[in-house]
Amino acid sequence: MGSSSGSPPSWASEPCIMGIDEAGRGPVLGPMVYGCLYCALSYQHKLSSLNFADSKTLKEDKREELFENLKTDDSIGWATDIIDPRELSAKMLNKVKVNLNEISHDSAMGLVSRVLGLGVLLTEVYVDTVGDAEKYRIKLSGKFPGIKFVVAKKADSLYPVVSGASIVAKVTRDGALRDWVLEEVAESMNRNFGSGYPGDPATKAWLDHHKHMVFGFPSLVRFSWATCNPYFKDIVEVICDRYCVLGVPKQATNRGHASPSDIATWAHMTLQESDATDDEGCSTGNGKRQLKLGSVGFTGVKRKTEDIESSGKGRCKFFHSRKLEQVIHFS
Repeated sequence: MGSSSGSPPSWASEPCIMGIDEAGRGPVLGPMVYGCLYCALSYQHKLSSLNFADSKTLKEDKREELFENLKTDDSIGWATDIIDPRELSAKMLNKVKVNLNEISHDSAMGLVSRVLGLGVLLTEVYVDTVGDAEKYRIKLSGKFPGIKFVVAKKADSLYPVVSGASIVAKVTRDGALRDWVLEEVAESMNRNFGSGYPGDPATKAWLDHHKHMVFGFPSLVRFSWATCNPYFKDIVEVICDRYCVLGVPKQATNRGHASPSDIATWAHMTLQESDATDDEGCSTGNGKRQLKLGSVGFTGVKRKTEDIESSGKGRCKFFHSRKLEQVIHFS
């Protein structure tokens, strides 16, 4: 019984157990996925015979096979929460920052709430820990006082119900990454990004090839990751038709008030009353260099109404989709 099912299973009124695990916490590319698997407590003994195991110890074809098997098992329910890389970065770089542990906790609690909302009588929930296991257990118990929580390191290796959740999360993330549609339009873009982990040479090469001196990286990238910092050394001022993106003053980063990756939250757009020059490069009254986007790798930038988000804030779609905020004052 999948995550899209809106009706409770026939065994929902029985005491039920649930396992929760994640996939994609460490990569610099793609979404982080939280998955859960739940069943009647009376079915728990059967889980051990289904050959579930920590998804990291299984080959891809075996994970896919097990996922297909559990999807057709009416005695098992499952659900996922796919957290977009743009959401991860926006939260971690927001004025009021939300760290990855908090994002993970919120996702796990969201899955518990969703399954309870289906009318499933959850009595025990097993969770692979994020951060201090005991503090996490107390937090979960405070939110859901009627449920017994077991939070442990490597829970995906200890409890079959968490092993099943691990498979749900991993297969879902692999599919999301495999089917990811790159929204950006630029020359020489490719999908040879490897595993997405910071230490993968293929991933490093892909990041280097796809970095942009103004916009950073495609939306597949979690630009809040420290891995991205070395790529943000040079900042320029850019005119995008009637909108202007102001580069962050270098002294702001030199003073330690912000990391280079914070450039994404400092995008400041100013409405230009006059038409932009057709020259590839020009100078403003204060002598700062300005570049047209067409000269630095992004194609198809035109003054069309469909290219501008009518949000009342004058945001280009690029900035609106990344939930970037307008900032007036720099510290």
